[in-house]
Amino acid sequence: MGGAASKKGSASGDAPDGGKGSGGGGGASGGSKKAAGASSPGGTVEAVVCKVEDMKDGEMKEVEIGKGKALLVKEFGEFSAIGHKCTHYGAPLVKGVLCNGRVRCPWHGACFNTKTGDIEDFPGLDSSPAFEVKVDGDNVIVKANSKDLESHKRIKTMACHSPEEEKTILIVGGGAAAALCAETLRQEGFKGCVILATKEVNLPYDRTKLSKALESTGESLALRKPDFYSVYDIDVRTEMEAKSVDTGMNTVTFTNEQSINYDQLLVATGGTPRKLDIPGSDLKNICLLRTPEDGKTMAEVGKGKDVVIIGSSFIGMEVATYFQGKATSVSIVGRGSVPYGASLGEEVGKALQKLMESKGIKFYMNAITAEFKGEDGQVTSVVLQDGQSLPAGLCVLGIGVVPATGFLEDSGLVLNNKKAVTVDKFMRTNKPNVFAAGDIADFPLCCIGEERVNIGHWQMASQHGRIAALNMLGQEVEVESIPYFWTSLFGKSVRYAGYCAGFEEVVIKGNLDELKFVAYYIKDGKVTAVASMSSDPIVSQFAELLASGKDLAKSEIESDEPDWPKQLSEK
Repeated sequence: MGGAASKKGSASGDAPDGGKGSGGGGGASGGSKKAAGASSPGGTVEAVVCKVEDMKDGEMKEVEIGKGKALLVKEFGEFSAIGHKCTHYGAPLVKGVLCNGRVRCPWHGACFNTKTGDIEDFPGLDSSPAFEVKVDGDNVIVKANSKDLESHKRIKTMACHSPEEEKTILIVGGGAAAALCAETLRQEGFKGCVILATKEVNLPYDRTKLSKALESTGESLALRKPDFYSVYDIDVRTEMEAKSVDTGMNTVTFTNEQSINYDQLLVATGGTPRKLDIPGSDLKNICLLRTPEDGKTMAEVGKGKDVVIIGSSFIGMEVATYFQGKATSVSIVGRGSVPYGASLGEEVGKALQKLMESKGIKFYMNAITAEFKGEDGQVTSVVLQDGQSLPAGLCVLGIGVVPATGFLEDSGLVLNNKKAVTVDKFMRTNKPNVFAAGDIADFPLCCIGEERVNIGHWQMASQHGRIAALNMLGQEVEVESIPYFWTSLFGKSVRYAGYCAGFEEVVIKGNLDELKFVAYYIKDGKVTAVASMSSDPIVSQFAELLASGKDLAKSEIESDEPDWPKQLSEK
């Protein structure tokens, strides 16, 4: 959608709005000198960053321009330059993966176009600045705005509401999919009403940080500051929980009895944490983690107490990491033989359990919680099925989520047997003007032959929101993202890309005891997913391999030093 009345600059204090950098290139050398930079009165700086022959095709270098830095890329015989940091958490892009005109972050997999700097896959919201590059004789010269060099972030030019446009797009939900859908609509020039209705009391926030920093507030985790939404006419309505959807009348009714009519609808309500229906489950200080308010309560209650966490997957392990050193004791109760067994396999799970045990965290595996006991209405112990009793001043339930789709039961939307909303590869439901995204979506995954999946990853939810917005505007863009997630335990990160449900074998390269390894998940003779620790950028390389439509056979990773990443440079 074209030309919109757009506002320059972000009142939110985020990266400034701005046009795209020139499509030309740049080239860089580690030997570039600050002295080569020259500032102009207009706030721009220019520098000779290298000689043409200094860089090979398919190479990236971080170069200095005045007091700042840029990422210089040479690909397909041309130079280009963008910001040197990922706009998500600031990872150095020079350590990422270059392939087919984009660079993928080594930490969490966000992708940026090397010509424009536009973000093409997630996590993160902002694009990267792009800088003018020219070749003068043997010299490669980069010209940049000083403010862009300082920020390394760029908010795309966005439209605002126009009274002449009567169309209303309603987004129900407040997570990654909802936020990306709203922003993409404005970036693509949509001038109608954009309403984002969330049951939360907070503006959209970074939910991935909740279990890592329980004391965080909604304000500190917010993806954007309040005035961002005001500047771009995105009408965010908090404390609006959907009660029902009438797809015949194009209306959503909320629990406060308000109703909103829509022309197009995105449902992105995420997941609802599972509860345990056992004796004592109504005692106080048995907590679920879904909001910053939940996290703050846990942080306050758990300090100096015995903390028991039911569930040994991502949320449970991260919460346990948070409480180490803050609680009197931390115990994890899991149904499987090791944590992460279903997602990362026995060997990786055992290695991560050893890491946690070395920090004083106790594990009770192959265990089932039978009962909670308490005094004066508050939990005091967790009783396991084998009779063991664990002291507990706080109990955290981290046993998964179910799609938050109860309000859709009579909507006419097709749900699968797990109550996820069935969508096509355009994120469209069986109702042409209704879309679904994120944790509630049952969608065809490109890297496993369009098999239907339901994935609760922040990165995938972000891409869903973007794709839904594009297709609401008639662009017919398919979702082709590769699943990518991460977790962090005591400062050590696990990265993962692909989809390994039903894997038959795990091939480990490296040293599990040292937590420096690559795990390849095998199914039908092919690698379907890769996980790693201290082995960047191997996971991003695998994600980019799958994104380019290539397969990785088990036979290609069986040597002591697999060289499959070379496929990324093959045209």
